[in-house]
Amino acid sequence: MRNAAVSKRELWYNAFRGFYRKELPIEQLDPVSRWLYASRSIILVISAQAAIIAGLLAIKAGSFNALNFFLLLIGLVVAHAISNLSNDYFGFHRGHDTPESPRMRYTLHPLASNMMSASSLKRGIWMLLAVGILVSIYFIVVRGPIAALFALLGLGILYWYDGAPRDLKSIGFGELATLIVWGPLMIGGGYFCMTGKLSMPAFLASIPYGLGVMSILVGKHIDQMEFDQTQRQRTLPIVLGEKRARLFNQTAILLMYLVVVVLVITRDISPFALIVFLNFPRAWKAMGVFSKPRPETPPEGYVGWPLWYHRFSLIQNKRFGWLYILGLAAGAIVAMV
Repeated sequence: MRNAAVSKRELWYNAFRGFYRKELPIEQLDPVSRWLYASRSIILVISAQAAIIAGLLAIKAGSFNALNFFLLLIGLVVAHAISNLSNDYFGFHRGHDTPESPRMRYTLHPLASNMMSASSLKRGIWMLLAVGILVSIYFIVVRGPIAALFALLGLGILYWYDGAPRDLKSIGFGELATLIVWGPLMIGGGYFCMTGKLSMPAFLASIPYGLGVMSILVGKHIDQMEFDQTQRQRTLPIVLGEKRARLFNQTAILLMYLVVVVLVITRDISPFALIVFLNFPRAWKAMGVFSKPRPETPPEGYVGWPLWYHRFSLIQNKRFGWLYILGLAAGAIVAMV
């Protein structure tokens, strides 16, 4: 019994720390780990980081509320999980997630890999949507029509990104949408939901993090450009072309750090936020990776192929996010003293 419990904990932990390794048989996955892998929990951390950033900005403003923060955290992570699950649902039923697709090669697909049935996936999406709606209703009641506007914007982008007949991914705006969602909408809107106040500094403080999240998706879409072209998907890298898309992402990563410097100079965020520069060597490495075409074959032991640029962007942004949080936390503590 003890060994089985440890095995489950390892499965749950691995769902948050790395890509699913296909050599592990599906039958070894318990119900919890199936949902963790299906919702791509490794990437859900970016929504948790956005909620934490909003909470720290609220602490610094002297308007933090633990219940509001907890509900915001749940709401943002749930919304992101819905996006991931619906992406797979619509991708599968529209015929985009074929056996040769990148999505099927770097990890298991909840439907195509028979990890769960379509009815189970739909039930899960509806259950998460119900949780998200309840959280939205709470903030609408507490904060009024502006909270309703933020909720409607989030729901609208969520639908337009995946579910609309002409979705954002197919017209080159999906990547820019992530900048808006994980920047001003989640952090600036989250700040409002906790404090009841719209704050330009909070919106500005969201930009570096939003840029990082956008870079993750741009990297992923560069990795799968050839396949997306066969599916008539006009992602931003396809619109720009590979070389310009790689330059675009180098610029986005560099701007993450430059914007932090500007915001410190303008006193919109704490000087402690400059701690993000401890991560700059990794950012420089990521920019170096984007300066070259992707290798033809993965390095030995590499997990997650054919994703290449995506992985460097993801690791860079996650570590930037934790350092940004640490800097903002230090600023919030000093503000309270």
